[in-house]
Amino acid sequence: MRADAGLTVRTSSSSRQYPGGAARGRVLLAVGAAVAAAAAIAYLTAIATHPMATMLKGFDLRVYLGAAHQALSQPGRLYAWTYDGHPGIQFTYPPFAALLFAAGRALPFTALMGLVTGISVLALGVTVAIAFRELGWRGAPRLGATLLVAGLALWTEPAQRALFLGQVEIPLMALVTWDLCQPDGRRVKGAATGLAAGVKLVPLLFIAYLLLTRRFRQGAVAAAAFAVTVVAGFAAFPSASVTWWLGGDFVAAGRTGFVGGQQNQSLRGALTRLAGSVDGAQPAWLIVAVAFALAGLAAAVLLHRRGLVFAGLMTCALTALLISPISWDHHWVWLAPGLALLIDAGRRAGRAWYALAAATWAVFAAWPDFWSAKAGLLQGGLTGYAPATAWAYGDNPAYAEYHWHGLQLLAGNLELLAGLALLAVALAAAFRGSRATAVFARPVSARALHGSGCPVSGRRAEGGTRQSSD
Repeated sequence: MRADAGLTVRTSSSSRQYPGGAARGRVLLAVGAAVAAAAAIAYLTAIATHPMATMLKGFDLRVYLGAAHQALSQPGRLYAWTYDGHPGIQFTYPPFAALLFAAGRALPFTALMGLVTGISVLALGVTVAIAFRELGWRGAPRLGATLLVAGLALWTEPAQRALFLGQVEIPLMALVTWDLCQPDGRRVKGAATGLAAGVKLVPLLFIAYLLLTRRFRQGAVAAAAFAVTVVAGFAAFPSASVTWWLGGDFVAAGRTGFVGGQQNQSLRGALTRLAGSVDGAQPAWLIVAVAFALAGLAAAVLLHRRGLVFAGLMTCALTALLISPISWDHHWVWLAPGLALLIDAGRRAGRAWYALAAATWAVFAAWPDFWSAKAGLLQGGLTGYAPATAWAYGDNPAYAEYHWHGLQLLAGNLELLAGLALLAVALAAAFRGSRATAVFARPVSARALHGSGCPVSGRRAEGGTRQSSD
């Protein structure tokens, strides 16, 4: 029995036999398959008809490989190293990550880029499938909804940017989601989350979430796994580990470039742009980040305690994106399972939730760069309506982001503003008690989920029902 099942609702076999239920499931499956096929064909067509550098440039993947080479050849200078020709591009992950990326040097770059892209696309679909499973969907409706949302998510700006850059965000998201959606009885639950935090530090917030929801064993397993990555880093690259962990490089957000850059859709990024100075925004950001961390985690914990475990998980992920000093656009791939949650709420509580899901997708969609003189099929997002400084690092009052006005302020912070709006929805759901339960855990009628055979609280319960957490 899943520990996240707080409000398990059993449905008799007769209650799942409403006329038209199976037909609706088949319609959803057909629509989902059509959307997924269209998204895949369009993506493959774009790859085939565009230069490699406009589709799968793999810039970040090249940085990973370059850092791995530096770690193997001159480990003591790993965190002084800069990527060729780009003084603002440095290695920003723990030494353990450099150890993992070293394995990628065994393949030619083109083959590695293809492998990373394939794994990422598969991981996107897997994450969405887990989301709908945890929300209680079964059979044809689950498959149809998974194909629909995965197809739409593929054509969001965060997903396209992650694929274009050769980023590891999508596989890490899938790893954490899979791990935290295991039954609480699994002894290794939490280990994969700890390993993910050893590659990028942001998943550490999930460990706090596990502890706050009284899943102490899982939190301890995650913390132990993270500690193993630290020890492995010290064993492989001791001097680099001293620099990273003891020299304080792990809190130097500026290593990733200009903190106020347009693509940094975090609270710190927005505050920096408004303040007109990286250092000037620091005190305000620390206060705001702590406040949002407390509010977001409180909402996630309340949702979890009411049995709305997947909603709690998504709230924790959203909180991490908001309070992280750097949340590049490709970090927002957590949109994919978030859309699944909103669509499930629409099935349970009405069309307004479908409208919210559609609006959220529109904000994050990979719109073509119609406004650019070098209009391309991909990489465009609505935030592109605000000017951005290319290859910015450090701080400079002349940076374009400091001079936004009017609609540029809205467009340039749009993904962050959407995240804040979604957090407001989560806070309202968490603190409105029974109304939240009606939205996120009320039984779905058999007409909606015919053939799923599940109580739809979102967890696994006795008798084969399921829900989980991330």
